Amino acid sequence: MIQRIQTVYMLLVAFAAGLLPFWLALWTDAAGAPVYASGELWISLAFYASALLALLAIVRFKVRQHQFVMNRLNILLNLFLLGSFVIRTLNLSGETVVSQKGIGLLIPVFSIVFLALANKAIKRDEELVKSVDRLR
Repeated sequence: MIQRIQTVYMLLVAFAAGLLPFWLALWTDAAGAPVYASGELWISLAFYASALLALLAIVRFKVRQHQFVMNRLNILLNLFLLGSFVIRTLNLSGETVVSQKGIGLLIPVFSIVFLALANKAIKRDEELVKSVDRLR
């Protein structure tokens, strides 16, 4: 159901995780070259998995519990990505020139926020359906 707000949130996550990491630099290395998600295989696979989970959750609109669980798994995947980015940026020792962080490091943060909003909307829909069933 594309008219639901959680679908819009999940589409934003799919767009952010599927396209933005390959356009926006995650960080710049010591040489000044920007590092994108396509430069490292495991980062690109994690972003693609996040986008795929969001799209699968959209397709499963009839079973709200499955949507909720898929969004939770997607939140865990984005937390893993965010944690690995933090560890990577903190362990860049030995550089003579300090590397810069790019705006692409915030993509998992935005994804987590939109997924949490989608889960809140899914829970609200589930409560609405349960309240209507009580009236019958």
